[in-house]
Amino acid sequence: MSRESGAAGGRAAGAASAAGPQHTFVVPAYGRSPHLEACLQSLAGQTAPGRVVVATSTPFDGLDATCRAFGARLVVHGPNGGIGRDWNAALDAAETPLVTIAHQDDVYDARFVAALLDAHSRAPGSAMYFCDAGEISESGERRASGSNARVKRLMVALAFLGRRSIAGPLARRMLFGFGNPVVCPAVSINRAVAPGFRFREDLRTNMDWLAWLDLSAAGRVTRVPGQLMDHRVHTSSETARCLDDGSRAREDLMVFRALWPEPVAVLLGRLYRRSYQGYI
Repeated sequence: MSRESGAAGGRAAGAASAAGPQHTFVVPAYGRSPHLEACLQSLAGQTAPGRVVVATSTPFDGLDATCRAFGARLVVHGPNGGIGRDWNAALDAAETPLVTIAHQDDVYDARFVAALLDAHSRAPGSAMYFCDAGEISESGERRASGSNARVKRLMVALAFLGRRSIAGPLARRMLFGFGNPVVCPAVSINRAVAPGFRFREDLRTNMDWLAWLDLSAAGRVTRVPGQLMDHRVHTSSETARCLDDGSRAREDLMVFRALWPEPVAVLLGRLYRRSYQGYI
């Protein structure tokens, strides 16, 4: 199995040639996912050029061959230190300014990269871009949006009010102050605007929400039109485990306390907890 260093954080993301690929999908693979090949197939089928990297601290026999079959580069890092560290190691493996963390269980529309690059050409000063996301049920079926997804789309619509991009503390508070309406694998990070960006490694579930707050403070937030990826929801996911053991509720309250006075934070925490009951 080929082995490369995952400690490439010192590489300059902006060093990518303007004539070369500007975007990388990084897949932080953990264990053996039965959906990894479907994910890589969707990344290999993009209509716009780009790179694909699989980063893992838990390699297994056959992973290298799977990556080669779909034109992905494999990077092995270690030791395993949780989701935040896995995501940071995946970011370190990318050499382009634009990076999307593609979860190994999810699939992407073939137009994802093309739509992202178009949005970037219109708003190059954005620190993050995101699109709408559909859901795949545990049985493998694309399902109609539930109440949770509809509320998230309403939150996004109210924050943007028909605009493609937003900036400033008020818009930032409107988008992220009442919960996290943005699905993590639907986000692309612009490291040319936020070169020092990192995910927190001491959390289990809300490192993405806090990351979006950091990125929205570093530059504009741009919405990419369309539902361009599908996120798989299943009972074996870390999100489901965090809902079961209370970690999600504790970390939600931590974020609300960073944004609001204590009474408001507690109220929002209770309301938000009710919103994702029955999520799986």
